[in-house]
Amino acid sequence: MAGTGADGSRTLKPLQEWPAAERAGIVGVLTDIDDTLTTNHAVTPDVIAALGALRAAGLHVIPVTGRPVGWSEPFALQWPVDAIVAENGAVALVNEGGRLKKIYIQDEATRRANFARMQQVAQRVVREVPGATISQDSPGRETDIAIDHSEFAHLPQDAIARVVALMRQEGMNATVSSIHVNGWYGGHNKLAGARWIVRELLGRDLDAELQHWAYVGDSTNDVLMFEHFPHSVGVANIRRFVDQLAFKPRYVTAGERGAGFAEVARAILSPGHSRAGGNPGL
Repeated sequence: MAGTGADGSRTLKPLQEWPAAERAGIVGVLTDIDDTLTTNHAVTPDVIAALGALRAAGLHVIPVTGRPVGWSEPFALQWPVDAIVAENGAVALVNEGGRLKKIYIQDEATRRANFARMQQVAQRVVREVPGATISQDSPGRETDIAIDHSEFAHLPQDAIARVVALMRQEGMNATVSSIHVNGWYGGHNKLAGARWIVRELLGRDLDAELQHWAYVGDSTNDVLMFEHFPHSVGVANIRRFVDQLAFKPRYVTAGERGAGFAEVARAILSPGHSRAGGNPGL
């Protein structure tokens, strides 16, 4: 169903134009983390409250991020979410009564072989792209590599493009988030990871119920999700990437970052549109 959610030429609509009848049917929210849930690298109390309100109303809430699984572990334990899908769809963390269950898309032998190849690519990038540095969260990564471009370092756009080109030259998938360039081996991505965790965790076919899920994001590595989900929302800071988006979100919030996500939660849970227990038709 790719192409149902957005297109490159669409003008971003204000979130308040999202029809109430469509919001009322939402049973699950998939969301990016960095600069979507976070503000200045922190998750603020209003975002935690928004996540909790969505869960309390019976909705499924699943962050899907390029961040490493090691970085994600404390948040998977603390946040009121069903799971966190890390490393662009490769691995998921599920809180089972205070203990984390870790599940992978790839088998252990594949992960081990890919890990060794990726470290060689990372060193090539650092050697060949002036100013390129491996992300500080890299010790927690198991299935991808990340080059910092805007978290603790700054790379100009031409250097970011060079990093992407080198990764792809090495046969890797590569995407650019608001802070990192991520590269990995395998067919997974944010969309594949979302489909996988909804099937693994809920026993449901995400593509069969797209009209009942929303996606919230902020950058170019969310393009596949914006394209696929008819109910896609960009938090306001996505405007800095708008010229780079092959597919835009359908709606945009007034607030940036975490404030924008809280705005989305309020829209979904506006009076008369909360649905404890989920949509009985699904």
